[in-house]
Amino acid sequence: MTESDSLFLEAAVELARKGLYSTPPNPRVGCLIVRDGEVIGRGWHHRAGETHAEANALADVRARGNERLLEGATCFVSLEPCAHHGRTPPCADALVAARVGRVLIAADDPYPTVAGRGIERMRAAGIRVEVHPRASAIELNRGFIRLFAEGRAWVRVKVAASLDGRTAMASGESRWITSDAARADVHAWRAQSGAVVTGIGTVLEDDPLLTVRGDQFAVDGVVRQPLRVVVDRDLRTPPTAQMLRADGNTLIATTSAASSDAGRALTAAGAELFERTGARDDLEDVFAELGRRGVSEVLVEAGPRLTGSVLRSDRWDEAIVYLAPKLLGRDARPFADLAIERLADAVRGDVVDVARFGDDVRVRILRIAQ
Repeated sequence: MTESDSLFLEAAVELARKGLYSTPPNPRVGCLIVRDGEVIGRGWHHRAGETHAEANALADVRARGNERLLEGATCFVSLEPCAHHGRTPPCADALVAARVGRVLIAADDPYPTVAGRGIERMRAAGIRVEVHPRASAIELNRGFIRLFAEGRAWVRVKVAASLDGRTAMASGESRWITSDAARADVHAWRAQSGAVVTGIGTVLEDDPLLTVRGDQFAVDGVVRQPLRVVVDRDLRTPPTAQMLRADGNTLIATTSAASSDAGRALTAAGAELFERTGARDDLEDVFAELGRRGVSEVLVEAGPRLTGSVLRSDRWDEAIVYLAPKLLGRDARPFADLAIERLADAVRGDVVDVARFGDDVRVRILRIAQ
């Protein structure tokens, strides 16, 4: 791969980022078509059900009146072109029909009906296909890749705390520990998630919306809302909860019967109920249900009990921790309910990024396997 090839491939990944907030449950994909060192077409996938990046790039070439330049051109794509008929035709077939000469791919697609078939189809048609894995492309779709390669979503835990690790006073007062800038940044993490998970305690105390707010997250004028999930064993969520009136859908994970009075009231208020099979603090069945729904990125925004449960498990992958320059004292509530007696049993992570938002610091941490 030449230096220019590398630059064009990275440019395709950057183009894919335009779909960061809009494509789930589909992956983010960008495509460049190049002839003699000049870009003749660009395309990216906007949202599920709409045309894919490769088809958009081909359409861009034709819209510019350059269809004659397609034969023998080089296509740079951030993810392996699909090879199946879903809501749109196979992109591999479209590239074969366009008679491009070479395709460079930044990441394999583990989706079962693709998983190398797109590459095979193009090679069988005489196209020179090269896979050059790039960390940026893999990270961009790490949830999608995880879901179909390993059967589970990428799980992030978001925490906003004081320097001494507290999220609320003993009375429950918590608004606001962190700054406006830090809270605004949280919307970016919600916007790229397929689901936001919280507990009934947070719903009863804060009555949160858990929505994405901000025009910067809109694509074609539409802000995609993640699925809101409330872990509520005994169906204590009030039918008047404001999240039930907000844009998007709410799923309540419960061990109570949907046919109960509380269940019927919540259904009438617009909630969907999922009857759990797991233990109170084990979210394995909740995460499995989200996986069945195609959710590949989950954001946990919850109180200390649920946060502690997730951090104790091996099902979290990343922690997004906002630290405010404040001390709330020993009687304030911790951000995670963790009973750890030995240092060797500490929940461990690797700091991969530190950034400032207003007066606060955001620390991104990746889990270190125990």
